[in-house]
Amino acid sequence: QVQLVESGGGLVQAGGSLTLSCAASGRSFRSYTMGWFRQAPGKEREFVATKNWSAGNTKYADSVKGRFTISRDYTQNTVYLQMNSLKAEDTAVYYCSAAVRTSLSENKNDYDYWGQGTQVTVSS
Repeated sequence: QVQLVESGGGLVQAGGSLTLSCAASGRSFRSYTMGWFRQAPGKEREFVATKNWSAGNTKYADSVKGRFTISRDYTQNTVYLQMNSLKAEDTAVYYCSAAVRTSLSENKNDYDYWGQGTQVTVSS
């Protein structure tokens, strides 16, 4: 059974940095695409970044491009989201997700597995 466990959220001042981790377990993720989404209070869950586990190609939401970086560590079976130059509007619960597909997707409905989420709060 696939399990995704996020960590690394917290409170940070605007302009600061945080790194989120997603520990993935339950099977080989070679044929998977991993994603990060976020959901602010009263808003829909929105796409942040995605990365193909094997090929390594990536895609970012325009709102985070140049500030966030998605990466993965084969040995640790972990996906990371490095977040720099954080803004108040980045405040949300961040979710790690996995899709049984090799092509990238910004659509949350294409993802099959989700973590429990980790809160990121950016104070202005």
